[in-house]
Amino acid sequence: MKLNILPAFVAVLLLASCGAKEETTYAFQVTDLEPYIIKLSGDDFMGRMPFTEGEKITTSFLESEFKTLGLEPGNGDSYFQDVPMVSIKATPATEMKISSASESLTLEGLKDYVIWTQRTDSTTSVADAELIFAGFGIVAPEYGWDDYKNIDVKGKVVVVMVNDPGFGTEDVALFKGNTMTYYGRWTYKYEEAIRQGALGCLIVHNTIPAGYGFNVVQNSWNASKLYLDDRGKENYKLAMEGWVTLPVANKLFEMAGMDEREMLAKARKADFQAVPMNLKASTSLSVEAKYQISQNVVAKITGAEKPEEVIIYSAHWDHLGFGKPDETGDSIYNGALDNASGTAALLALAKAFKTDKQPVRSVVFLSVTAEEQGLWGSNYYAQNPIFPKEKTVANINMDGINPYGKMKDVSLIGIGQSDMEDLLNVELEKVGRYSAPEPTPSAGYYFRSDHFNFAKIGVPALYIGTGIDHFEKGKEYGKELQDGYTANYYHKPSDEYDASRWNLDGAVDDVQILYNVGKTLANSAVWPAWKASSEFKAVRDSYMK
Repeated sequence: MKLNILPAFVAVLLLASCGAKEETTYAFQVTDLEPYIIKLSGDDFMGRMPFTEGEKITTSFLESEFKTLGLEPGNGDSYFQDVPMVSIKATPATEMKISSASESLTLEGLKDYVIWTQRTDSTTSVADAELIFAGFGIVAPEYGWDDYKNIDVKGKVVVVMVNDPGFGTEDVALFKGNTMTYYGRWTYKYEEAIRQGALGCLIVHNTIPAGYGFNVVQNSWNASKLYLDDRGKENYKLAMEGWVTLPVANKLFEMAGMDEREMLAKARKADFQAVPMNLKASTSLSVEAKYQISQNVVAKITGAEKPEEVIIYSAHWDHLGFGKPDETGDSIYNGALDNASGTAALLALAKAFKTDKQPVRSVVFLSVTAEEQGLWGSNYYAQNPIFPKEKTVANINMDGINPYGKMKDVSLIGIGQSDMEDLLNVELEKVGRYSAPEPTPSAGYYFRSDHFNFAKIGVPALYIGTGIDHFEKGKEYGKELQDGYTANYYHKPSDEYDASRWNLDGAVDDVQILYNVGKTLANSAVWPAWKASSEFKAVRDSYMK
């Protein structure tokens, strides 16, 4: 490849490194990853749920390993960053009553709906609350979109569709077509309902646009949920947030005298206006709130020449702890792929950087808490950074490392965002590999892991997923492997390490690539930037003068 056709960022990076002596790079092996994955996903780690004994075991293990590897504490003289949180266990009533002027319907909890609340009152009730169909529940001025125009939803429960209006239309001009925007993310739906002052928000579950089955939602039934502790700056919260199944939603439309297909078609247009369903809902939740401190674990290698400038590798250590038993009676959600594998990669990378020559810039290894509960550990870090965002060069995040064997590609999550992908592509090309757009852009993976909180404060963030172009059996086979994981293992007790079905040769390749990307930056004076079309560029530009 000729230098004059390289992306500008890479060209500058290569020019900056001209004349530098070629150094030996650490070569990763399966043995760098496998023991850590086995250890972290073992039953004795109890599913690594924050606020449990499993957290204590996990964070102590990580501290011990960082010390053994010879890394410095990353937060002053400590390997920990306290993350004040609240654990809210909302136990819903077993039924929800829906009534119209002429009939009533009793919904069964867990089977028909899953609800919870962020309120910490001992009891939260919804009594004869009016239901409003609010389309996709989106207010997006840049798209000329407002599903809440001309309606007051205060004291009412909004029913909204999952994903974006453009999903399934093949119309890339309608939001981003099948590529999910943040407006399609379920967390956004609740955030907007809060801004509108709604009493509650129920999202209509649909497996294809949601990207996972209702069984994943059901794992939240009666389960404790974690949030950042906002005492002293309390904000308004919904009395009820949750999901209803698609068949239940169809029954509600029928009771309301509405045609579900017709309403969905209307909701896909910018002139849609929210519609009262002339239905009322009643249910309640009992609440137990417990305030505790969870912990991010952080270690570093200080740079030899520019110690104040940092590259941050991140991975979440947490999973789901104990939950609904599967058909075998297993109730431990071990999270081997999600995310013992990413945490194992973090430790392997720490070892590699420590083994190789001291980098020019500092390299930080951040293992965050409560990703599964809402990206809270990285959210807290972004709000309370140990290393100033102005001095943070980039973030490289790992959430699930390829267990399927060697792939020709990696999946680039959030393609077109920053210079980081250009550097990634250079490293992939060196070994005859390539990056490809994520195969399911509708799933919104760019908003579902910890790099997103770095992006929101303007730090260029790289997140790759497992590719599908299997070296021996091709793309169809690779896609089948990923679909099989989602169907059979994702957020289930079955996500355990099994040597008979795991092949870590591809994981080694991907971790090697991420190491090479980070090492290049760690030994450079160049700063990657957001691309002109990125929504995060203005954030970075506002403080990087």
